[in-house]
Amino acid sequence: MHIPLTRIQRLIGERMAKSKQSKPCFYIESKADITELMALRPKLSKSLGTQITSNAFFIRALALAAEKYPMMVGSFVSCDPQEFKNSKFPAIGIADAINVGFPVHAPQGLVVPVIKNADQKTLAEIAGLEKLLTEKARSNRLTLEEMEGQTIGLSNLGVYGIDSFFAIPAPSTSTILAIGNVLKIVVPEDHKMSVRRVISLSLAVDHRVINAVYAAEFLSFITERLQNPQQLI
Repeated sequence: MHIPLTRIQRLIGERMAKSKQSKPCFYIESKADITELMALRPKLSKSLGTQITSNAFFIRALALAAEKYPMMVGSFVSCDPQEFKNSKFPAIGIADAINVGFPVHAPQGLVVPVIKNADQKTLAEIAGLEKLLTEKARSNRLTLEEMEGQTIGLSNLGVYGIDSFFAIPAPSTSTILAIGNVLKIVVPEDHKMSVRRVISLSLAVDHRVINAVYAAEFLSFITERLQNPQQLI
């Protein structure tokens, strides 16, 4: 039995194979305690009059981190030989905008809508766009413009019960953050045991563009913001 690929499945397969083969990625992982974030989210949704998802917090934290660490939206490129006296010369190109792509499982296959200039948007604006783009993706109404321009990625399989995983950066990007499932763990706190909610944050990074220390600082920034969600409002 053979199942033919859809156009989107074929395109994604080709792009991911190219990315996997051409990018020497390294991978790092951190844990974030999002107990406060989970408690704040419903209160914030009520006060703002719009549903604030956990994903909106993740996108906001990722965008602010990329603003502070701009190499994370860099890419390995070959420059125009006119810019150098030698022949084509490799360089790192820094993107002009922080555009966060996030995969959505749609009837026609996996699609990746993009929130443009995410660092310039409030948490409520990100939540509204995430909802709109997800709904359009699932009803096959996304425009080409809404799927173009990704400079950094986020993938959340935690909603499917996956504890942790490493994703593949899109061909046009060097970085993707993978979010795992919310796990309840028991920790000692003030001479008693407390239940905390913890997630895995896994980062895949193109080593030609970003070194390990820079990426570690970037991931630590995201972790710290998620553990102090008031900084993301």
